[in-house]
Amino acid sequence: MNSRSVAATYPAHRDDIADLVTRRPVPGPGIDQVDPFLFLNHHGPQVYRPGNNGLPFGPHPHRGFETVTFILAGNLAHYDTGGHESVIEAGGVQWMTAGSGLIHAEVSPPSFKATGGPLEILQLWVNLPSSLKMTAPRYTGVQAGDIPAISIAEGQGTLNLISGEFNGVTGPIPSLTGVFMSTVRLSAASEVALPAPTGRSVFLYVVSGNVEICGTPVDAWHLVEVADDGDVVSVRADSDAVLLFGHAERIGEPVVAHGPFVMNTHEEINQAIRDYQAGKFNGTGPLLEVGS
Repeated sequence: MNSRSVAATYPAHRDDIADLVTRRPVPGPGIDQVDPFLFLNHHGPQVYRPGNNGLPFGPHPHRGFETVTFILAGNLAHYDTGGHESVIEAGGVQWMTAGSGLIHAEVSPPSFKATGGPLEILQLWVNLPSSLKMTAPRYTGVQAGDIPAISIAEGQGTLNLISGEFNGVTGPIPSLTGVFMSTVRLSAASEVALPAPTGRSVFLYVVSGNVEICGTPVDAWHLVEVADDGDVVSVRADSDAVLLFGHAERIGEPVVAHGPFVMNTHEEINQAIRDYQAGKFNGTGPLLEVGS
């Protein structure tokens, strides 16, 4: 096994949404995407007071990509026009394929708005190739207990496997494009070599703690770009740390994004807007009343 080297690190920039603390490492200065990973919002960590308004992500459309949402603290209610709904608790993940288009809402359930509490959520956008951009929408929500927690770093860490395979274990969410996705928790002074097959793009974000990636010190709230010069990513935790770690095949196609739509051409974006305005994202029926 050969460790990849660090090509660059990128700090997340602060971009709060209403009263929701938000940091965004990609896209940002110097980095547009990590093909096929397009976008990451890190919400929190923060504590909401009782009687709060909850998350501000009411009904909105998407087409052409997937959203993967990691609930690290608190909980999240999901509703969409494909007829899916769920409340995912801390430690769980939801994976939505927008595909040809749907409208969804990601909000706080009534219990959280009433009582408040800690909240921390990551949302990652994963691009789809042109051949799958108009695929049928789908949604999978999994609770923490359904996500394999695999011991790593000689028992000093845990890899929570969401999609793909690791040490003979398969994650609960099948990816249309073979994405490997996980969250990694490491205790201080632990070390691990995470598999990163040659030729695949690696997505690595330090959620919390201080680590050394392939010998390079990296603080919390930084995205790490690694070179394609090895088949593992070496990590040493200088403190207790949490990482978002995944890898995938590069798509290598033009990316044209406009708000909630990600396509290959401007005409496809215009068509997405026309289809949304014509009610073609309504799926099986109108979006459920948020919070009902």
